[in-house]
Amino acid sequence: MSITPTQNPPLAAALIILATVFIAATTLLAKALGTEALGPPLHPLHISQGRFLFAFVVISMAVAGLRFKLRPPQWRLHIGRTSCGWMGITLMFASVAYIPLADATAIAFLNPVFGMLLAIPLLGERVGRWRWGAAGLALVGAMILLRPTPDSFQPAALLALAAAAIMGLELIFIKKLAGRERPLQILWFNNALGMMIASAAVVPVWQAPTALQWAALAALGTLMACAQACFVNGMARADASFVAPFSYATLIFATLYDFFGFGVIPDWITLIGAAVILSGAAILAWREGRRSPMEQPVKQVALKP
Repeated sequence: MSITPTQNPPLAAALIILATVFIAATTLLAKALGTEALGPPLHPLHISQGRFLFAFVVISMAVAGLRFKLRPPQWRLHIGRTSCGWMGITLMFASVAYIPLADATAIAFLNPVFGMLLAIPLLGERVGRWRWGAAGLALVGAMILLRPTPDSFQPAALLALAAAAIMGLELIFIKKLAGRERPLQILWFNNALGMMIASAAVVPVWQAPTALQWAALAALGTLMACAQACFVNGMARADASFVAPFSYATLIFATLYDFFGFGVIPDWITLIGAAVILSGAAILAWREGRRSPMEQPVKQVALKP
C-alpha cells in the first residue's frame, strides 16, 4: 500500500510558506537569546540544546498521539545527519547574534549548493554546466554578503557560511535516508539524537536561563518542530521544483522580524547579495525540476529546517 499523500500543489505551497514563517521566527528567537534582549546572552550551544530538547518533546507527543510505530532505524545515517544538523544550526544561531537575520538567512540558502558540490565525491553524481553556473552565481552572492573589505568585512558571516556548508553535508545523509524510513520517524530520531548530542555539548557552558529565556527556548523548539512538520508534508504533496521558490519566503520574514524586533533595515549590499544567492538557488531548483526521474532519486529544495 502506498504511503504517498495525494498531490496538492496549492496546499504544498501554503505549507512551505507556513514553514518559512516558523523558520524565520526561530532565527529571531535565537538572536534574542544570543543578545541581551531577554537577559544575559545564552551561548549558541545552549540555544541549540533548547531547540532540540523542546522539538523532541513536541514530536514525541505527536508520535504518542498518533500511535506511530517506530521501526529499526538506519543508525549510521541518522547519527551522521543529526551531527551535521546540530553543528549547522549551532553555527547559524551563533551568527545571527552578530549579523542581520537577512544576511544569515541568505547565506543559509547556499546549503543546496554545498550539497551539490559534496554529492560529486560522496554520491558520485555528475554536475553539468547549468548546475555549475548556478552554484557559482550563489557563491558570488555569498561573497557580496561577506563584505570582503577591511572596513566592512563581517567575520561572523563566516559562521553562517560554515553552517551552510555543514547543512549541505547533512543533505547527503538526508538523500540516503529518504525513501528508507517514514518522515515522522526520521524527525523523531533526528531530534532525539540531536537532544542527546546538544545536551552533552552544553554542559561546559551551561547557565540557568531566566523564566523569559526558558519560554523563548520552548517557543523556539516548538516552532522548529512545526516548521519540520509543515516542510515534510509540503514536500510530499508537490514536486521540489514547484515548492522551492516558496521556501525563499524565509528571507522576507527574517527581514521583517529583524526590522520589527531589532529595528534593523537591510542595506543595499544585503539586498544585492541576497538577490544573487536566490537567483543561483532558483536556477538550481529549476534545473533539478527539468531532470528526468531517473536522475532525481530525492526531492530537494533550497532551505531545509
